[in-house]
Parts: sequence; C-alpha cells; structure tokens
Amino acid sequence: MTQPPRLTDRTALTRNRARSRGDAMFLQHAARDEVQERLELVNRTFTAPAVVTGFPEIWAWPGAKIVDDDEVLDLEQGTHDLVIHALCLHWANDPVGQLVQCRRALRPDGLFLAVLFGGRTLHELRASLAEAETRLAGGLSPRVAPMGEIRDLGALLQRAGFALPVADAAPLTATYETALHLMHELRAMGEGNALAGRHRRFAPRALFAEAARVYAETYGTPDGRIPATFEMIVLTGWAPDDSQPKPLRPGSAAARLADALNTDEAPLPDPARPRRD
Repeated sequence: MTQPPRLTDRTALTRNRARSRGDAMFLQHAARDEVQERLELVNRTFTAPAVVTGFPEIWAWPGAKIVDDDEVLDLEQGTHDLVIHALCLHWANDPVGQLVQCRRALRPDGLFLAVLFGGRTLHELRASLAEAETRLAGGLSPRVAPMGEIRDLGALLQRAGFALPVADAAPLTATYETALHLMHELRAMGEGNALAGRHRRFAPRALFAEAARVYAETYGTPDGRIPATFEMIVLTGWAPDDSQPKPLRPGSAAARLADALNTDEAPLPDPARPRRD
C-alpha cells in the first residue's frame, strides 16, 4: 500500500522549535488566552485534562497531562474529560488521525478543543514569495505550510466522530517594519519552513529582498509598515454520549409552524399537475 506524501519534516520542526525564543511567542500566548476564554464559557469543571503541544512551557495547564504532538499521541483511551490540541495541528501529517486519537482519549461527553492556523494565515507573505520567486527563478518551491479552510476543518471534526462540532475563526493581524522582520520573527516562533518538500539548498538572498519589495508595494500601510494575517481557527467537539441533545426525526413535530407564526398556511403546488400560464 502506497503511503501518502508527508507534509512535515518532523526533524526540521523539532529543530526549529528548539531555536524559538520566549519573547517571540505572542501567538502561542494569544491561542492559550483564546482557549481559556472558551473554557470559561463552558459550565463544567474538568478534572482530567490533557494538552497536546509542541511548547509545553507555555501550555502547562493546572492538573493537565502534557502530550507531545507526535504522529502517535501519548493518550490512553477514555482517560480524559478535556483534550486541548494547542496550536500545532497545522503541522500534522495526518490531521484526521490526530483528531481521532483525541476523541478516543475522551470519556463520554468529554470536550475537545483545538486551536490552529487557518487558510488565511500569512496569505500576504505566501503571495509575495510566490511572485518574487516566479520572477527570479521561473518557478515555485514550498515555503509556507498549506493550512485548511474553516469549512473543511469543521468537516474533519465530523469525520473524526465528534458530536456537536463547531468551527469558528479568531483572526489576528500584526504589523512589522518589513517582510524580512516578519520572516525573522516566524523563525523565532519556531514556525520556520519545516515542509518535507522544501528545497534543501539555501535560497538566494535576492529572493527575500524581492519578496519584501513586493510585500511592501502590495500590502504596505500608509505608515510604511506591512500587515501579517494570522487566522486562528478554533475547533470544538464532544465525545458522543446519550445525554447530549439530538435532532428530532423528520415528521415528529408536535405543532405547526404556521400556528407559531400566526399566519395562514399556503399549500405547495402539485408538481404532477400541469401549469397553466
């Protein structure tokens, strides 16, 4: 059986994360704050949480088991009432597999909450690099990881077997002096290029200078800075349980909609009867 191509070079990802700096980790902290706010809205006390993360020093959660975001997660089946996947699912070679492992680790009616980067993330940088490389080299190479659209990510929750799935976005925009400053900070975040299909030779310096010029020309703000979009997608789902609300069967309504709206009900035309125009 042929294995699907791998998105991420895990060795490179680990190396990039080891070079990260604490003063550049504002996105991880923003994601943690977002998760905390979501949990405060849930009227429940969680006693056996687990957090899947590549940055355990940031995501240390009271009483939580910290789990590396490996291909196979160190999670036991039916052990946790809360599993948080903390801003690392966009690097997964098998995102559906990650979700399935998290669902199996949950007790019935346990909560899964993930935050990850969505498809609009760094779209300005992606477009600028593509235009610059096409001009200079006549082709493209993988430099920014592909990221899922919110509709597709919500469908992944259903594929993984979660009940009551919800996907919504928490966008964030940061500004930088130049695109070169943005790329430098991405490396300091541990979010540098770890794509398995990346070119292994060093890129010509002219490429990044041209990309910075294109970026400023296309997206620059009146004050001379450049914006960078980070689309954080929040996925929420529950391990199935009989206590959860379920949709009614078609035809099981006990009251007429026309009565509720206090209006007259007009019958639909019979499709089998020919029209008279």
